Amino acid sequence: MDQVMTRKPHEMLAATLSQELDAVNTLIRTRMASKHAPRIPEVTAHLVEAGGKRLRPMLTLAAARLCGYEGDHHLKLAATVEFIHTATLLHDDVVDESGQRRGRPTANLLWDNKSSVLVGDYLFARSFQLMVETGSLRVLDILANASATIAEGEVLQMTAASNLKTDEDVYLQVVRGKTAALFSAATEVGGVIAGASEAQVKALFDYGDALGIAFQIADDLLDYQGDSKATGKNVGDDFRERKLTLPVIKAVAQATDEERAFWTRTIEKGKQQDGDLEQALALMAKYQTLEATRQDALGWAAKARAALEVLPDHEIRTMLSDLADYVVSRLN
Repeated sequence: MDQVMTRKPHEMLAATLSQELDAVNTLIRTRMASKHAPRIPEVTAHLVEAGGKRLRPMLTLAAARLCGYEGDHHLKLAATVEFIHTATLLHDDVVDESGQRRGRPTANLLWDNKSSVLVGDYLFARSFQLMVETGSLRVLDILANASATIAEGEVLQMTAASNLKTDEDVYLQVVRGKTAALFSAATEVGGVIAGASEAQVKALFDYGDALGIAFQIADDLLDYQGDSKATGKNVGDDFRERKLTLPVIKAVAQATDEERAFWTRTIEKGKQQDGDLEQALALMAKYQTLEATRQDALGWAAKARAALEVLPDHEIRTMLSDLADYVVSRLN
């Protein structure tokens, strides 16, 4: 009993959906194969088998189950969502020149940038093959739009990340692109394939959208006040990489001329020196932007929970509600 009580919400979901997750994993391994290019399954397996939580495909399976679905198309959609996610990770690591992900060397480091980009392209193509097999134009529309939004969000982030004119609205647009779009598509297609009512499908979209935003805001906040052993990142990595995230955006909005000059030098121009991170943290403390960011994350988690209220009373609904709490519990 104690072991059950200490399980995290995503672990509870994984246990409840274990048979379907096993089927999705089998489908992923089958569809990432290539007769002519063995590099493709090598690179894909490096990421897919890296021990991620499979949170996005799990959301699709959970949404379909919650809405009473009894077919098997949700398995293809869950695999689709994971392929899209993996493709974006491969591309992101090239764009960000990353050397490590989930504690392991990135594919672009082990192979090369060309392999990462081209295998990412292959996975996008595979994902469209899978979603077409469901025979649902609406599902295709949702996932195609999500894929476009993700790409658009990455380009927007590239241009906005070090621009002090980036405000909270632009930040939210970036977050919706890079994170929330796939969360909301994952939950929405689960409802659509199950034939749920329009109100329920909208609720699932709203849940995924709010969950994704809460997740990303929490991640950005933990960069400045998290435990590096728990997060796998050093405190201040975003600052060193000149990424304008919500805590800094809030500080810039209230900055004096002298403080703005500091942000211009460190973020826009990238001329950082010893003591700058400490100064940045001091300015965030001055304007209490870390706490304000935390409250924003909690607010989005509350919106996610509220969205579930129109959905059937079910153990999975409770787990999804707990999941919204869990993504921000790291901030306590």
